[in-house]
Amino acid sequence: MTQALTGIRVIDMTHNQAGPACAQILGFLGADVIKLEEPKGGDVARTNMRDRTDSDSLFFLVLNANKRSLTLNLKTEEGKRLFREVIEQSDVLVENFGPGALDRLGLGYKELSKLNPRLIYATIKGFGTYGPYSGFKSFEPIAQAMGGAMSVTGFPENPPTYVMPAIGDSGTGMHMAIGILAALNQRHQTGKGQHVEVSMQDAVVNLIRVSLRDHQRFGAPMQRQGNQLGRNVPGTTYACAPGGPNDYVFIHAQPQMWKALIDVMGQPELADDPRFATPDGRWEHRVALNGIVEAWTRQRNKHEVMRLMGDAGVPCGATLDTGEVLEDPHLRERDMIVDVDYPTRGTYQTVGCPVKLSDSPAEVTRPPLLGEHTAEVLAALCGVSAEETLKLRAQGVV
Repeated sequence: MTQALTGIRVIDMTHNQAGPACAQILGFLGADVIKLEEPKGGDVARTNMRDRTDSDSLFFLVLNANKRSLTLNLKTEEGKRLFREVIEQSDVLVENFGPGALDRLGLGYKELSKLNPRLIYATIKGFGTYGPYSGFKSFEPIAQAMGGAMSVTGFPENPPTYVMPAIGDSGTGMHMAIGILAALNQRHQTGKGQHVEVSMQDAVVNLIRVSLRDHQRFGAPMQRQGNQLGRNVPGTTYACAPGGPNDYVFIHAQPQMWKALIDVMGQPELADDPRFATPDGRWEHRVALNGIVEAWTRQRNKHEVMRLMGDAGVPCGATLDTGEVLEDPHLRERDMIVDVDYPTRGTYQTVGCPVKLSDSPAEVTRPPLLGEHTAEVLAALCGVSAEETLKLRAQGVV
């Protein structure tokens, strides 16, 4: 079955998380993603945080499915020549090197777009290629700090807080995937490629736009609110039985759901309590109301509370821990958690494609071993024979 991006060749020159996440979702959607790596070591994520000496790290594996691996030493003239041949036959290049690194190798956008005017050249940087911070490097926490996310995360009595969901890394990767798809569509109309850029700071800023709106509404920097969602009550986390560290639910009952909430709780008499008769009243008396709600949730486990609320039309989510996410039957049925077999490791669990297309469902294929497809790619795109590949390997080119 052909997929949405069948026929699109992507050269993935990225490492760590933001770029690999972008290229992986393009692979999920059917693109031929060729991960270009240094012959010695490859993507640093293969060994970073490695839990086993006989296998690439899980960090690498969860970000590099649906790809082929080509090794080339771009510090050699022969490596650069082969790379240029590959680029001439490709649609997209994704890179997240330090500022100016590819330009110094003579492989920047200006040079490569002359070789292939249809090329989409996608650049991910911490702060972009222009602006006062453009020379600075970044990692996830720096992007969250500089994008404003940390200032609005956590409880008011505690310092600005870093969130574990990788909004700066994987969030940037998803923004870049959107940019690449837009550029491919424009190329379909014009026949011309272009340079697409997403910075990690920009991506985080885009994701906290509601907090920026509230700053303008109230005329002051937004304060950390903990788990309270706006002025809505109930609108926070509530402890459940048996009282473990993740035995909580988040309930968000909008005003029109007030009656459904108290009916589920078996306390319809709360409708006659003047303290809770209006949304403003429930906010003013939120300590008392939250106590009533939590007294009810503490008598039930989080899954029961979620089912009862969900069946009544009240938004409620159990705080699943990472093990529960990996085993969640809903996610399993939707192929969001899948099992993959990797040659040196065996079976591990990873995340599938979050974009569901009715005519071309995504299939997760295992990540590549370092250089696994070098001979295959060079033969197909550069006419290099198996014997020549062996010579190139001996010379340190591949």
